[in-house]
Amino acid sequence: MAAFRCRRDPCGFICLILTYFSVFYADYVVIQYVLIPAYSGSVWCTLHGSVFNIILFLLLACHSKAVFSDPGMVPLPETAIDFSDLRSQSNRLNDRGCEGWTVCSRCETYRPPRAHHCRVCQRCIRRMDHHCPWINNCVGELNQKYFIQFLFYTGMASLYSMALVVSAWVWRIRSEREGDEEKEGEEAPSKHLIVAHYIILLVESILFGVFVLVIFYDQLVSIITDETPIEQMRNRLIKDKANNSQPSHVAHTRKPKIALLREVFGRGSILCWLFPLHSTPPSVGGISYSALPDYDV
Repeated sequence: MAAFRCRRDPCGFICLILTYFSVFYADYVVIQYVLIPAYSGSVWCTLHGSVFNIILFLLLACHSKAVFSDPGMVPLPETAIDFSDLRSQSNRLNDRGCEGWTVCSRCETYRPPRAHHCRVCQRCIRRMDHHCPWINNCVGELNQKYFIQFLFYTGMASLYSMALVVSAWVWRIRSEREGDEEKEGEEAPSKHLIVAHYIILLVESILFGVFVLVIFYDQLVSIITDETPIEQMRNRLIKDKANNSQPSHVAHTRKPKIALLREVFGRGSILCWLFPLHSTPPSVGGISYSALPDYDV
């Protein structure tokens, strides 16, 4: 399924290549031009190199899980379903406790509450947040945890690489001032290349760091408010049409913030939230629905 999406979305495929290229380039510059020249022969070289590569490993693991995990695609019916009597049965359906279930005209299937259709994946996604080209996949109910972890470790790697580059740059300036002119002249041809790598890595770290920080904040806000960006936009439109009156739809029940976070990250320890481990959402108050509502079709 992931390979199929790669062929259908060239933008997502390019973003995947750019993501992995940026990660491996950052690792190459940090090891080859930052740690080895500045901390050669010191325990700090091994320590910083190990910590930085552990962060990158977790970053790639979370990214891979977000790419290849099912975001929560609503299964398609095995046989065609007749929706002609759906609107005439609306009152009876509400009495039978099927509120929130809707029909997708594109997938031609029933979809559970808070599911939306993705134009790129061509499927309905449960609790869809958005389609992210950087993972070439939707961010939905089942992979939002891995996407947020990917953002977290990308931010950590960006901050760490910026700190290492700045410290190495200061060390290089100080060593050049203390060194003799002959040694400085020998290192002059490679000096410009090193400075170029420093600048490129700094720009990359700042751009990616600010980018993921904004998205990470939006993701946490959408979780603790229990409202996806699609739902926020829909509710805003409803309020505008109703002249700032109460929306006509029935809002979902407000839950404690820790319960909402556990629905995404799982019931385990908070430390487990940092690792791309499979977790089951809470059984009480969590998300569970059958393949189809109790409809007569």
